[in-house]
Amino acid sequence: MSVQIEATPAEYAPSDPGRWSGPGGGPARAREQATRELADALFASFPRRDQRRKGELYLRGLLLAEGRKTIRNIGAHVGGAAMEQSLHHFISSSTWDWMPVRRALAGHLQQVGAPHAWVVRPMPIPKAGDRSVGVHEGVDPGTDQTFHGQRAFGLWHVSDTLDVPVNWRLFLPDQWLRDRTRRRQAEIPDAVAQETWEQCAAATVLEPMADWRLAPRPVVLNARVDRIADTVGRFTAAGVPVIARVGGGGRLTVRDPALSRHVGKVYGAQQILASAKGLRRRVERPGPAGSPAARRASWAVAVRVDTAGRFAGLRLPGSGRSGGSLLLLGEWEDPQRPPVGCWITNMDSLAAGSLLRIAKLAGRAGQAQAGTGEDVGLKDFEGRSFRGWHRHITLASAAHAATALAELAVPWV
Repeated sequence: MSVQIEATPAEYAPSDPGRWSGPGGGPARAREQATRELADALFASFPRRDQRRKGELYLRGLLLAEGRKTIRNIGAHVGGAAMEQSLHHFISSSTWDWMPVRRALAGHLQQVGAPHAWVVRPMPIPKAGDRSVGVHEGVDPGTDQTFHGQRAFGLWHVSDTLDVPVNWRLFLPDQWLRDRTRRRQAEIPDAVAQETWEQCAAATVLEPMADWRLAPRPVVLNARVDRIADTVGRFTAAGVPVIARVGGGGRLTVRDPALSRHVGKVYGAQQILASAKGLRRRVERPGPAGSPAARRASWAVAVRVDTAGRFAGLRLPGSGRSGGSLLLLGEWEDPQRPPVGCWITNMDSLAAGSLLRIAKLAGRAGQAQAGTGEDVGLKDFEGRSFRGWHRHITLASAAHAATALAELAVPWV
């Protein structure tokens, strides 16, 4: 796979901005047009017209219903009790496949503008009970905090203008996969097998990259990786550049000639970065507003390392280097304090500043998830089934896209 790291600004502009708002357009018109175009593109795979109609009704309900985006609230907004029953069947019991809808969503967004990167980030979904599919007591890999609920991973299209989720994977712990009664009640397909959360996160992007013709861009894995060799090795074997967040205790072998006294020795990532403090360089990057006045500065260093594992020795196609070495990236906001960020990457030909700018794209997805994602109900599904969860979050992602596309057409929406 030939992966593009940098792109010209024109690549990220809408192909035809005027088509979203048009003469006399405004926020309402922009959202209406974005919704209609999305419905046409996303529901083309539905074999029946009534399914296409219900898909559009559910999409509109996610955008317009007040409060939590439950099936009851959506049904009440678009047609009352009878519609609630119809939509409940459409989400929980119908036969439509959500994967073609997600693929169409990713393709639609790429026509508007190619991403800078694909970001994979965890989304913990708090739940009070224990009957919703995948609910368990665990540690959120994004915050390292204990929570009770579901744990999902989202794949985000991230560019200068659009930050939208296009794929999701629900992590299912052993107690859900080994319990035949639970599997049957939650309608978990037989093909869903046991996996670590790192494997779950990696599959969220690697599977669609193989099947959907996604734009070749770096992947930012914004969840702490403990199984470094296995996780990064999967991306390298697939020819996909990745930069993943790691914990300070992750064990790595130093291979950087600049740290000659330590070459060949194994240390924790935090120890390696402490030894490389004298190699740090100041890095400037745009702030949230994107203006020169909002620029931020930090200090970064990239150290060549290696790790043992069954994927050791693989080389990313096109890297021009032998041996499959990795780079350990560290960031300091205050040079007198410990690093605030630690990443591992197979993009071993890039400078620390370029790597840091790619890693920081995860922040855009985080802001979008906490803002528009909450508004359109990414976390609001109250059903218990595996299929229902996937269908709801697929249509919530479409509602997220409609909102983002309308804002792109009319920035003040």
